[in-house]
Amino acid sequence: MNSRERVLSAFGKRAGKPDRPPFQFDLCRSLIEHFAKKLGMKSDYTISYYEDLSYRISANDIRTALGSDCVVVGGQTARDFTPQTVKDDITTNEFGMHMKPTSLYVEVVKCPLETVESVADAEAFPFPDPYAPGRMEKAKRDIDRFGKDYFIIGDCELSLFELAWHLTGLEKYMIDMASGEEWIETINDKVEYFTTGIAEQLVRAGVDAIWLGEDLGSQVSTLISPDMWREMFRPRHERIIGKLRAINPEILIIMHSDGAVAPLLDDFIEMGINVYNPVQPNVPGSDPAELAAKYGGRISFFGGIDQQQLLPKGNAAEIEKEMRSRAAILGKNGGYLMAPAHIIQADVAPETVETMLSIAKTL
Repeated sequence: MNSRERVLSAFGKRAGKPDRPPFQFDLCRSLIEHFAKKLGMKSDYTISYYEDLSYRISANDIRTALGSDCVVVGGQTARDFTPQTVKDDITTNEFGMHMKPTSLYVEVVKCPLETVESVADAEAFPFPDPYAPGRMEKAKRDIDRFGKDYFIIGDCELSLFELAWHLTGLEKYMIDMASGEEWIETINDKVEYFTTGIAEQLVRAGVDAIWLGEDLGSQVSTLISPDMWREMFRPRHERIIGKLRAINPEILIIMHSDGAVAPLLDDFIEMGINVYNPVQPNVPGSDPAELAAKYGGRISFFGGIDQQQLLPKGNAAEIEKEMRSRAAILGKNGGYLMAPAHIIQADVAPETVETMLSIAKTL
């Protein structure tokens, strides 16, 4: 059973059960560089229109060489886009956000719509073209390279809520959304159009799944009330999903949200979402046995390996115990793509990554 067959079996798109739970992982820059050197390979980065997504869609040759069953592709910066330097190492991205590199990610330090006050302000704001030349260049390359042997995921995270608030700043967006400011809907419309355009191109290019999502939860609860999310964002997700399935009725839909978002899982299922990610451990509503009992067979799971404490600090025996437990519970009848609950960070030793990958092959 090759990697593609393994994931398709786990997600019920191929007859029979997988020979083991399939595995997927993402690496931060320092780990990409480490394993590129160790494997004698070149570090291949695909720079996303939103910088932090770059690590999701980069280094597919390195990740598959290490044992990933999945390849992740996504929209990159437009071919004619050149970041403009604001000051020192701060540059602008395609949305006009001021971006500053940190040891882990690229941080938004100034939002282009932080002073938006009206629908006219929102309408006047120029949005990047999702269909700009070059947007799918590396996605199509990797689909051609890996599509026969690996499961291909098209990444469209920061789909709606999270991309919108990165344009204005979280506090302003949340306060004005709760206050019913009309410009919120204008920005949300623009974000929906952009995400739909990226996702439709990925489906037409031949991905097996679209990875929608944004962080809707904190460590203790959802960031906004489930009712507000249902009113403002669920219909938009449903429109996107409907358009994608009009192109390919068999496309799998993955929904990502960090945090305690268990109150939204029934909504996800009703919307036609096939896979829930990242099943973040150590937050309310994420007990694997409870999730499997309540939702197993209705939605598949993707993620589940703790990287707040276990991967940075755990020993090999502790990591193996958690991985075997997740496989036995979430993957008992298939329906599970095992993965760390986030991009593996620089606080995880390369030797720990290798241990995790070795264990995954024995499950």
